[in-house]
Amino acid sequence: MRVWARQRRYVIRRNPTLNLGYRVAIGVVGALVLAGGIVAIPYPGPGWLIVFIGLGILASEFAWAHRLLTFARGKYDAWMVWMGRQHWSVQGVFWLGTAAVVVATLWLLGVIGMVAGWFNIHADWLASPILS
Repeated sequence: MRVWARQRRYVIRRNPTLNLGYRVAIGVVGALVLAGGIVAIPYPGPGWLIVFIGLGILASEFAWAHRLLTFARGKYDAWMVWMGRQHWSVQGVFWLGTAAVVVATLWLLGVIGMVAGWFNIHADWLASPILS
């Protein structure tokens, strides 16, 4: 990693055109990863991890992203501590809400209707109202 940092400092930063291109590339890649993470948050899996990776990519070049990453990490940690202190019923409501968001988006995107079709189930209410 030190070789890359030295290369970045002495070659890319000294050339304004390379520096701008590098920063644009980091911005685009970081924004795409961040957007993918935001979409993945309500679904099972590493949604928040992807968000933090996207912010980390952006933070490597942009001070605002570094501040946002620090802020988001603190809020995420505080949320997890708070959630861990809650009664099981509060945790259950949270998980049911998350499951409802997942099912609703899968229905709106037509995934539930498509999977039902695999099993030869053709109910009108399973079809997405967006894709109809």
